Amino acid sequence: MKWSYTTDTGLVRSLNEDSLCLSPETGFFAVADGMGGHKAGEVASRTALQIIKRELDRRLGLGVKPADALVEAIKEANRTIYEMAAQNADWAGMGTTITACLKNKNHVLIGQVGDSRAYLLRGSEIARLTEDHSLVQQMVKNGGITEEQAFKHPQRNVLTRALGTATSLEVDLYKVKVKPREMLLICTDGLTGYLRQEELSEIITTAPDLDTAVDRLLKKAIQSGGADNITIILVEF
Repeated sequence: MKWSYTTDTGLVRSLNEDSLCLSPETGFFAVADGMGGHKAGEVASRTALQIIKRELDRRLGLGVKPADALVEAIKEANRTIYEMAAQNADWAGMGTTITACLKNKNHVLIGQVGDSRAYLLRGSEIARLTEDHSLVQQMVKNGGITEEQAFKHPQRNVLTRALGTATSLEVDLYKVKVKPREMLLICTDGLTGYLRQEELSEIITTAPDLDTAVDRLLKKAIQSGGADNITIILVEF
């Protein structure tokens, strides 16, 4: 397994509220995009990944099934962040997205909350693996707008679900079979808010290696506006 990653503040924000976690020895890769004032977004995203990794490892060590362990770890992070926000006025309302991927034999398990995303690249084909928990995604599902309209919609950053904003949390879980040479892209909306799916595929598949692909993705997102934090993890199995 090979991997490459980057995270960048972008051109507008003064603080990077994205966080990432890479644990190739356990097959765990995740990104989180925090929200909230007074650095609360940074606290939320960083704390979420720390707790998820710790609790996932603990549960797997106890023999809990990987899918259950991943979901339970994310829910534990949700409870912790909610309690932190309730105890600190500066952190009130903080939350974060989470896209957490765990390689398990010949499958990848994905725990999803929010609008960060995971994609699978098979040769020249790319498939989006996750569904955004956002207002515009609901509008697309209901037939109110098209995917192209959603890409440009002024309310595209409005989330309908985030980690840390309520006492209970529904976590979407996906299980995807993967084969050697296939690639997994995990990213925050600082990338997908500027690059369409076909652009992601073209940049990755024409790059000579993972590092170059990640660098080109970042540069393209910045050239296209770069108004948000950008975090990218690219894994080749």
